Amino acid sequence: MATKITYTQQGDYLLPDLKLPEQPKVEIGIWGKRHLRYLKNHHPIIYTNLLTSCKLSAYLADIDEQAEDMFSQLVKQLAEKEDVTEKLKAENQMLWVRKMNNIRNLAEEIVDQDIIYN
Repeated sequence: MATKITYTQQGDYLLPDLKLPEQPKVEIGIWGKRHLRYLKNHHPIIYTNLLTSCKLSAYLADIDEQAEDMFSQLVKQLAEKEDVTEKLKAENQMLWVRKMNNIRNLAEEIVDQDIIYN
């Protein structure tokens, strides 16, 4: 079965109406969205190739999952290393919050550097 190509007049030119096939809806988290922005702004050719090959959503979902796993592991490891425990949380909640915020910020920077902006 032949595919019917339609055209749109743009000035003196007829341009084909190109449409990508429908892709399954995939939830992309914050990490995947950050990487998407990075690709659009710094690697437009890679972005376009992934988009036109219908692999962008799966790629971003994979990046999101890798980044989330790495972030969770880093937070856990850094909290253990810094001795940020439930005991500290019970004894001095403000100190625990400060330390956890620092740990989360550090873990976020590492994930950004190693996965998102790489």
